[in-house]
Amino acid sequence: MFVRFLKKEDGPTAVEYAVMLALVIVVCIAAITTLGSNANGTFGNVALNTATSS
Repeated sequence: MFVRFLKKEDGPTAVEYAVMLALVIVVCIAAITTLGSNANGTFGNVALNTATSS
């Protein structure tokens, strides 16, 4: 029973998928954070230019 458990590849495969999913999530969070900061700066500049030109 223990040998069969060690030979099965379902556990390591699930762990590999979990690690890949975690990496994808980290990359997505980093991209969203960067894009959010850039968008916030852009909207701030637009608001400032709109307010000063009126």
